[in-house]
Amino acid sequence: MTLPVSTPTPARNRRPLFAWAIWDWGSQAFNTIILTFVFTVYLTDAVATDPDSGSQALGTALTIAGAIVAVLAPVTGQRSDASGRRKLWLAVHSIIVIVCMAALFFVRPDPSYLLLGLALIALASIFSEFAGVNYNAMLMQVSTRETIGRVSGFGWGMGYFGGLVALVAVLFAFVQPDVGLFGVTSDDGMDIRAVAVFCAAWFAVFALPLFFFVPEAPASGDAPRRNIIASYVVLGKRIARMWRNERRTLWFLGASAIYRDGLAAVFTFAGVIAAGTFGFSSTEVIIFAIAANLTAGLGAIFGGRVDDRLGPKTVIVGGLASLLVVGVAITSLEGAVVFWVGGLILATFVGPIQSASRTFLARLTRPGLEGEAFGLYATMGRAVSFAGPLAFSGFISIFGTQRAGMAGIVLVLFLGLVAVLGVRPPGQAPRTADDAGSSPLPG
Repeated sequence: MTLPVSTPTPARNRRPLFAWAIWDWGSQAFNTIILTFVFTVYLTDAVATDPDSGSQALGTALTIAGAIVAVLAPVTGQRSDASGRRKLWLAVHSIIVIVCMAALFFVRPDPSYLLLGLALIALASIFSEFAGVNYNAMLMQVSTRETIGRVSGFGWGMGYFGGLVALVAVLFAFVQPDVGLFGVTSDDGMDIRAVAVFCAAWFAVFALPLFFFVPEAPASGDAPRRNIIASYVVLGKRIARMWRNERRTLWFLGASAIYRDGLAAVFTFAGVIAAGTFGFSSTEVIIFAIAANLTAGLGAIFGGRVDDRLGPKTVIVGGLASLLVVGVAITSLEGAVVFWVGGLILATFVGPIQSASRTFLARLTRPGLEGEAFGLYATMGRAVSFAGPLAFSGFISIFGTQRAGMAGIVLVLFLGLVAVLGVRPPGQAPRTADDAGSSPLPG
């Protein structure tokens, strides 16, 4: 029996589609500004006793957060599917992230505030991941079988563009000027603390349209009132059933976890490599980050259209192969121009691969179980999230150069490509409750 899924006609789909995508625009204030480029730098450099101990403490906090996500994400997704409250839980998780960001205002540049800052960032990271599970699961509520690729690409693109615009706004309104908006200065870290409040407001404003214009998914009818222990029992049975009947989905979850960790490493260590190997200044690193977000967003939108025409596996394999070629070139050649050109090409392919990975799983997943599937997607990603950083640091330790660390990231991407080559792409039959594992949406 096919479960009903809200798939409006294209003409009526524009408002919920835009509302869904603009949520990602808003959420990137946390990922881009708080977690990557601004607040964690403040936390490790200005709040901690010294950058080394601060970085170690931040890494420990995020590792603990990642472990919590890995354990809880599938069950939280499963329970929102079963209850038909996917949008409600997205709202709850989003609000927690917003409150945590706003509370970062109270983290002053003093070591006594480090624990507070770490706790708030770790908590926001956990609930940002939980929100992402429900957000990804809503993909089929704002797309059709014919448009899923371009809708996913549009969402990823809006996320990159939102991070770009928010980063530019923060730089010129708070960080760069001696006296920023509302008269804030760098005294007592007020400029960066004000950035946290700005990010909370940014996310709150752009998250709202989703809750007004995107319809709620129907309940899956699968024991919505079960307790948390029973949810894990059901999850275990579900994975066992997937192993018997939907092994392709499990294989894809594992393969995508490998190459997605390589993609994460590309962005995580891009600034470090730009500065350490190619001699970029801090300003040049930020300018490169802005340009990389722009090209990644454009790439995601274009890649989504290719996805609808040629299928998600074509986008993933072609993108990974391109990353390998460019990655080897950056590893082998010298000069800032090499990094600028190669780095922006890398960013261009990262967006389409991420978007196509989401549509690949959505096409494979049984209707009504999207939250559980994307919870497993998050869990598998967390389970191997050590691979990229380990390859980067391990190759540096073995060969003694940061350039060797780039080769380690390339190796992770290669292993991911090899793994995904063995996954049969989504077929042509409709998604039904009985054959989702063997005949998902058309590619």
